[in-house]
Amino acid sequence: MHILLLESINPGAVEVFKQNGYEHITYLKSSLSEEDLIEQVGTVHILAIRSKTHVTAKVLAAAKKLLAVGCFCIGTNQVDTDAAMRKGIAVFNAPYSNTRSVAELVIGAAIMLIRQIPEKNRLTHQGIWMKHAGQSHELRGKTMGIIGYGNIGSQVSVLAESLGMKVLFYDTQKKLPLGNALAVSDIKDLLKFADIVTIHTPAIAANYNMINTETLAYFKKGAILINYARGEVVNMDDLKVALDNELLSGAAIDVYPQEPSENGAHFDCILQNVPNVLLTPHIGGSTEEAQVNVGLDVSNKLVQYAETGISSGSLSIPELSLPVQEHTHRILHIHKNVPGVLSEINSLLSASGINILGQYLKTKDEIGYVVLDISHETSKEAIDVLRIVKGTIKVRLLY
Repeated sequence: MHILLLESINPGAVEVFKQNGYEHITYLKSSLSEEDLIEQVGTVHILAIRSKTHVTAKVLAAAKKLLAVGCFCIGTNQVDTDAAMRKGIAVFNAPYSNTRSVAELVIGAAIMLIRQIPEKNRLTHQGIWMKHAGQSHELRGKTMGIIGYGNIGSQVSVLAESLGMKVLFYDTQKKLPLGNALAVSDIKDLLKFADIVTIHTPAIAANYNMINTETLAYFKKGAILINYARGEVVNMDDLKVALDNELLSGAAIDVYPQEPSENGAHFDCILQNVPNVLLTPHIGGSTEEAQVNVGLDVSNKLVQYAETGISSGSLSIPELSLPVQEHTHRILHIHKNVPGVLSEINSLLSASGINILGQYLKTKDEIGYVVLDISHETSKEAIDVLRIVKGTIKVRLLY
């Protein structure tokens, strides 16, 4: 198998592949453009990326041998998961491995901004001594408003409360609060009372420009906005106006609608040089600890899928966890989710005198996923039979 790793994925991932016997590994520190990726992906079986490389429908169309894509990060919006699903390509990510890193940085940013540290830091670097307590506050007793109470939002909630903050959260889904956090049913109620608003929502269409002129009008006077989620969630022009008019007292932004594809590239942002604004280059989850965890998590999922067919954690094909059966050959069959496929599989195998020793089926949206354990003697014939099943997308012998 050919494995292609991009964007300086943690070397621990490479070791996982090598320890499992994979030797044909290409490791690149940079991301690849769509055009360059199309040129290289034709011989690749497993593709590993972070957030800068975009795996589009065109890339997937050129990926004739691709079995799985590993996103060594939290999000998967850089992958066309619908196109991957239609091609029977498994997509994995690491939804939990760097949540602590992001949560800690949110709290750190909140402390820096509520104490007006960015401006004091700038003046001190310029040789100007400006010691005063004006507009500097403690977090204790303030209200943290969390938009999106998922893996990261809930961790921010626990950390904020441990510092003596009150916590309000808003989520479109019903979530069980941790500690003394209070859920609000209307985002406006959160914005009215929160001293610090932090966003932890996914990049779905419903969240685009969630923070705009209209919603900014509901913010508490002098509040702070932190966005370590997705750049499309905040309208940067509207945020700039709110900061200039002192509706907000500060902001911390780590994600942007458009981001450079490589380190060292030029970057422009409308919030550059605005007082009491922290701008960071999408580093919320970029700690050594997080990258080690992400590397081990996703690489192990990829190896597990390639070796046993277990698809737990996949976002594009049905999640299936199954035991390994000894003295058998295992075959994967990915097909269109239409009525009668399983019946046809069983009928054709039976008509060919092939005994099924183990069988597992799960469907998701447009895709069905069947794992079959077949005796050694008949597995080659079984593969030929399975390839003619109506709706077949992919057939693969695992072992």
